[in-house]
Parts: sequence; structure tokens; C-alpha cells
Amino acid sequence: MDGRQRKNIKIGLFVEIVQKPHQRTGELTEGKIAKILTKSQNHPYGIKVQLESGIVGRVKNIIE
Repeated sequence: MDGRQRKNIKIGLFVEIVQKPHQRTGELTEGKIAKILTKSQNHPYGIKVQLESGIVGRVKNIIE
């Protein structure tokens, strides 16, 4: 599923995100979504979310 479309993002989903300081390296962090921070329906770099651990980043992959 596409992490750039808000309709694909739901609270509780297990995802891989990229944090702001790791955008150059592309280092991914896994976790469950606690909050959806992006208000628009889509975003070219991924929907911004906050994980249950408190880490904020943009969704790159949705893990089934």
C-alpha cells in the first residue's frame, strides 16, 4: 500500500517511517501508528505520523 495516501494510513497499523534527520540516509524505523499528523489527503514524501514510541516521521512502507 502507498504511504503517500492518507486513506491507506490507520491508527494501529505497523509501518516503517523515515525520521527527519535520517532522510538523507533513508534509515527506517518500525512501529505502530499512534497519531496521524498530516491533514492533507496525500503528500509526495509520505504521510507524517507519530508512532506509539513517540517518534515522528513519514510513512515509507506499510507492513501487512
